[in-house]
Amino acid sequence: MSDSLPAPVHHVAIIGGGPAGLMAAEVLSQAGVRVEVFDAMPSVGRKFLLAGVGGMNITHSEPYSAFVTRYAERRDEVAAMLAGFDAERLCEWIHGLGIDTFIGTSGRVFPTDMKAAPLLRAWLKRLREQGVVIHTRHRWQGWNLDGSLRIQHPGGELAVKPDATVLALGGASWARLGSDGAWLPWLAERQVAIAPLQPANSGFEVAAWSDLLRDKFAGAPLKNVAMHMAGETPRLGEAIVTATGIEGSLVYALSARIREQINAQGQATVYLDLLPGKAVDKVAAALSKPRGSRSMAKHLHSVLGIDGVKAALLRELTDKAAFDDPQVLAAAIKALPIVVVRPRPLDEAISTAGGVRFEALNAGLMLTAMPGVFCAGEMLDWEAPTGGYLLTACLASGRVAAQGALDWLRT
Repeated sequence: MSDSLPAPVHHVAIIGGGPAGLMAAEVLSQAGVRVEVFDAMPSVGRKFLLAGVGGMNITHSEPYSAFVTRYAERRDEVAAMLAGFDAERLCEWIHGLGIDTFIGTSGRVFPTDMKAAPLLRAWLKRLREQGVVIHTRHRWQGWNLDGSLRIQHPGGELAVKPDATVLALGGASWARLGSDGAWLPWLAERQVAIAPLQPANSGFEVAAWSDLLRDKFAGAPLKNVAMHMAGETPRLGEAIVTATGIEGSLVYALSARIREQINAQGQATVYLDLLPGKAVDKVAAALSKPRGSRSMAKHLHSVLGIDGVKAALLRELTDKAAFDDPQVLAAAIKALPIVVVRPRPLDEAISTAGGVRFEALNAGLMLTAMPGVFCAGEMLDWEAPTGGYLLTACLASGRVAAQGALDWLRT
């Protein structure tokens, strides 16, 4: 019989119960680490659940070579995280929770019931079976002088001093669900390099719509259209006219470039193709047909099927004289310029750009200025369009941070 004492069990605190934090908890608890998750909200995964209300988009099925390009200038850093948990492995992981998936016509991957709640319930059951302790209504408030974590809860304040900490606090969009960016000053005062937080996957505002367009068409969908910026290939999809401007999946796909152009020039121009299935010469030929006594509105509807919000936008954004020249009007229909001047507020955005710079982290996502503190999820400085790319990278980053913590604890 050996007289040696058992090896001590390491204790890791995870701040934030979103996808990245819960994934870190899973990896750490599977390795025998004692894990506590602290979340400020009454329940975990609230943004995850709300994002799944319209259909839980898990990831995307496109080839990996195209998939990684969605992370733009941070593609190399995100690719390093995806190396251990790409879209295929994510689907295998979800199947392991007893959730079946299917690929939609857009290439996006969904649970068969399209819901986020069953997935989250199965995941939380697994985590609790692995010994993970989840504390809700426990808000992190930075560090005490002795290095312990300040945790406020309804009964007072805790001082928690774990062997390692994983921060998975989200960005600053949807503050009502917990991602409020309150962590910024606590990391900044520790000299952690942080890129300014900005809206990502957001709508944009025009200088002003006319009263007619705003009052009659705010909220109207633009279906079967294409959108691009100068020098780019148009993307097919949908958008929405809002009371202040435009939003929707086509806008979100371009939001990073739109935002950066506004930052540099004070405004940005996107081009809307109202008839992506017709070449400009075919449009001009249709417009050149005699309209007799018909109004231009009826002519547009008759020969091209343009009416409703599409016709209203054409009137709004095209010089009146263009309606007398089929060639000029056809060019406008194929590339209607919409000038936007600012993004919608950060708290309305689907996600956040900016955050903790990768240059402040090692390969295991540990802060070089704060050994033993790791970062994961949307609080890192990367962004991606909607379509499953956000969730995939969040989950992958949680795994990398957890493995980084394990490696650090072992050494």
